[in-house]
Amino acid sequence: MSLVTYELDDHIATITLNRPEARNAINGALRRDLNAAWERFRDDEDAWVGILTANGDVFCAGGDLKDGEGSVGTFGGTFWEKPTINSFESGMELFKPTIAAVNGPCIGYGLTGVLFCDFVIASTAATFAFPEVSIGVPTIVGAIRLPERVRWADAMELLLTGKPIDAERAKEIGLVWRLVEPGDLRAEAQSWARTLTEAAPLAQRATKEVAWRTANMGWIESVRFGETMRKVAAATEDVREGITAWQEKRAPRWRGR
Repeated sequence: MSLVTYELDDHIATITLNRPEARNAINGALRRDLNAAWERFRDDEDAWVGILTANGDVFCAGGDLKDGEGSVGTFGGTFWEKPTINSFESGMELFKPTIAAVNGPCIGYGLTGVLFCDFVIASTAATFAFPEVSIGVPTIVGAIRLPERVRWADAMELLLTGKPIDAERAKEIGLVWRLVEPGDLRAEAQSWARTLTEAAPLAQRATKEVAWRTANMGWIESVRFGETMRKVAAATEDVREGITAWQEKRAPRWRGR
């Protein structure tokens, strides 16, 4: 049985953590399946929007402390020179829109993965925590990413106490985008994913890449890069389709080409 499932329907890929008996804690086997699922989504021409979710009452209990070998992935190199960008949550270059649909506790590695999603939709039963400091371990990727999503003090509340916050608090600080009842979570995520597929997928990816890369660029470099991406996107079939659809006053039929 796969510990992470991948389902594609109408351009929407749903990646589901599927180890509910272990609270979806990440061990080596789940890590391999999870990385493979994100790579499949990245490389799948027919997949335009991704949803990350989980089976069971716990979204993810973080790294498996009882079976932790390989939970962060496997690396080449020696000692200090090991590459660390080997997964979605550690910074994979992926510019397709992504949605996290979170129910129950979302802890450690689970929360780091959620932080790399563009939209976080949570149920009222969700909680969020980076508990690493409570066992003497620093949070690294989460500490890099979280202050980009929320205010500094709110980020430090999670990172420096190790204590969980509930869904309402997560919505208040901006970690959660939408809050729904548990029974409505999957439907809400699917509905928003369908809305996203109405736009041109390649134009979306170009826009997201510009937003991502220019965060660390100067103004002139940012604009120049953006204009280059505009020319790249202008060469696609979808641009011609979009203009034709507008002229014919009909909905465009995107092909992602």
